[in-house]
Amino acid sequence: MGISTIDAGMVKKAFLAGAKGLEAKKDWINELNVFPVPDGDTGTNMTMTIMAAAKAVAELEDPDMEQLAKAISSGSLRGARGNSGVILSQLLRGFTKEIQGTASIDVTILANAMVRGTETAYKAVMKPKEGTILTVAKGMADKAIEMAAQTDDIEIFAKAVIEEGDYVLSQTPEMLPVLKQAGVVDSGGQGLMQVVKGAFDGLTGKCSDFSFEDAGILKPSSEKAPQSAGASRTDIDTADIRFGYCTEFIIKLEKEYNQKDEDELKKYLGSIGDSLVVVSDDEIVKIHVHTNHPGLAFEKGLTYGSLSRMKVDNMREEHEERVIQDSERLAKEQAAQPNPAEEETGERKPYGFITVSCGDGLSEIFKGIGADYLIEGGQTMNPSTEDMLNAIKKVNADHIFILPNNKNIIMAANQARDLTEDKEIIVIPSKTVPQGITALVNFIPDLTPEENLENMTAEMERVQTAQITYAVRNTSIDGMEIHEGDIMAIGDHGMLAVDTSVLGAAKAALEAMLNEDSELVTIYYGSDVTEADAEAFRKQAEEEFPDKEIELQYGGQPIYYYMISAE
Repeated sequence: MGISTIDAGMVKKAFLAGAKGLEAKKDWINELNVFPVPDGDTGTNMTMTIMAAAKAVAELEDPDMEQLAKAISSGSLRGARGNSGVILSQLLRGFTKEIQGTASIDVTILANAMVRGTETAYKAVMKPKEGTILTVAKGMADKAIEMAAQTDDIEIFAKAVIEEGDYVLSQTPEMLPVLKQAGVVDSGGQGLMQVVKGAFDGLTGKCSDFSFEDAGILKPSSEKAPQSAGASRTDIDTADIRFGYCTEFIIKLEKEYNQKDEDELKKYLGSIGDSLVVVSDDEIVKIHVHTNHPGLAFEKGLTYGSLSRMKVDNMREEHEERVIQDSERLAKEQAAQPNPAEEETGERKPYGFITVSCGDGLSEIFKGIGADYLIEGGQTMNPSTEDMLNAIKKVNADHIFILPNNKNIIMAANQARDLTEDKEIIVIPSKTVPQGITALVNFIPDLTPEENLENMTAEMERVQTAQITYAVRNTSIDGMEIHEGDIMAIGDHGMLAVDTSVLGAAKAALEAMLNEDSELVTIYYGSDVTEADAEAFRKQAEEEFPDKEIELQYGGQPIYYYMISAE
């Protein structure tokens, strides 16, 4: 006897199982990314997105469908990271809108929910491409409508939909030549399939463990930690918390790791935080550190291997929640009066600026040209929609410009814009840090927000960017054979050069980028490049291109030895 209807309890189990299914395969999904750069990308972004929703769902006891739908939609929207995460959140948003008013779900409702989810996701993408997660979602939705007319059995229905999803996924390399060249299927589509397959396992009883301790999601418990009678946490200021983020992760070692490496790792992590614990064996290294820069800790870990079980807790936020509870109790005993300390700092101003930055030198540059709030992140750790919303709350301005500075962060910024009601949010679609710097420099106070959007966007589009980093696997891109350990120069539209040395790749990038219209070249050197080496590169660039103005700036960005801009 099959399953004909699904109630809220079954949906909860299926969703949590889907989240676990994705989390278990995130490293494998990361490896499907076309560019073999040392980034936490599609698998990580989709996992962190769905885990934000899983946390909200896991905390619900005996929910109805409306409560469940709200938790899934809100949690994933706010937790969305990267383009793949944002698209996943939109798929879930549309799906939950269809089921939220029901008591139980049959094949017809399920099929309609899949169609609505797909339509919602397509609308969220400005220029949808076929051969992506969207194509896989559409293929499954179309099959769902077909199967709903043939059977009332949800198991039969789901097996056919999953089979179709796998088939469409297998065809993605035929739709996107870059996938075929790299010999991979679409990573976002693969991530979606892991969610759907995990949900099916939860629905049919194959998956029965719905706890999330290992994934950074706490399993709900009926027991509460004991508290001292009358104890108050208001005597501890969040400013006393020197390092605000409790950061944990596991490195799956992919190269030799000896005592010298461990000492180096400990020294680095100790320089950016405290409460450090490093435990290792032959295959993994487990890290715990309190730091203000979780992204830097993750990026350092990536130099030794792939990451898993990443967890970041905001200790200041946890303290503030306890303070709020105490404050609410005190508020009942006192007359309600405005509290200036809780208001946004400074006088309200017409314009504010939020920018994403990925290095201490770059952050100083952004501050110097007018950024009000910096969100740490970038290619290796995409900020979430929630990170954007928190930043928006901190900037006391009527019109706030957000510069994502990465093509994989723009959709999260747009989503934060759409969720903000009390301020006008303008997203400048900067795809690289140099574009963001140029856009911010070209802000003109006398222009309207719309005029500035047009002007800043036009100016940044004049900027060409190259980023120099190393390859983490063998592949072929844009006709270039790449081997693990090679140094790559990646341009705005693909590979510029591959070399065996950083200097060779950087010089080749300049030769590929510069033309007679190029006037100013700016070289931002990263945390793994010495000032002497960077200065030597600048001098060679001046000798080779004497008609160009060459500037050198310390960026401090990890992973990328150089970011080079030409305009």
